[in-house]
Amino acid sequence: MEVLLTSDGLVALATLAALEIVLGVDNLVFIAIVSARLPPAQQPLARKLGLAMALVTRVLLLLTLSWIIGLTQPLFHVLGYGLSGRALILFVGGLFLIAKATYEIYDKVELAHEQTRARAGGGSFMAVIAQIMLLDMVFSLDSVITAVGMVDEIAIMVVAIVVAMLVMLLAMERVSTFVESHPSVKLLALAFLILIGVILVADAFGHHVPKGYIYFSMAFSLGVELLNLRYRSRRARRRRPA
Repeated sequence: MEVLLTSDGLVALATLAALEIVLGVDNLVFIAIVSARLPPAQQPLARKLGLAMALVTRVLLLLTLSWIIGLTQPLFHVLGYGLSGRALILFVGGLFLIAKATYEIYDKVELAHEQTRARAGGGSFMAVIAQIMLLDMVFSLDSVITAVGMVDEIAIMVVAIVVAMLVMLLAMERVSTFVESHPSVKLLALAFLILIGVILVADAFGHHVPKGYIYFSMAFSLGVELLNLRYRSRRARRRRPA
């Protein structure tokens, strides 16, 4: 633990923690959207459990670095592509994200409001937790591989991931409330999940897209939507009778 008290250790810790928070945004959005299907009283518990499981998964993966390294070795080949354990996890996780986000968009846009209200709060707690656990594995694998590539000390990796999870836990309820109170933002978040799913599938087949492009496009789209929300809010205030 002495390495944490050095200047290099603190810089590495701050950098990695910030990166882990950025990488955790997609996980945060997914947990917020999936937990919204539960009755209101169960949603906070599901979100906390989701982040707690993400933390446990990341730490366990860090403690099994030899297994992670083994995941990068091809298990078999399909159409000339060597598929490793990591590639299979990313592929399945990416397909799940695409299917889940597509269904949620359909449920939000196409179903009648009466049907939507009837279904609200009808989700199974264990089903939601199972979905969160599945995607936690995918997001955690990506996060841990990034941490291993940046820092050599396990202690710094663990502390950075814990710090990132604590920050995300503090922001979880605000993110969930904001997403649920603005339908257009929820649809945008679901579109982000489809984008991330496509990137995961592409990465599984060796077509790596730099994360900077993804996060820039997400930040730009969110910025445009926030301007739209501000415009609509100001227009609504002007229309109110004095």
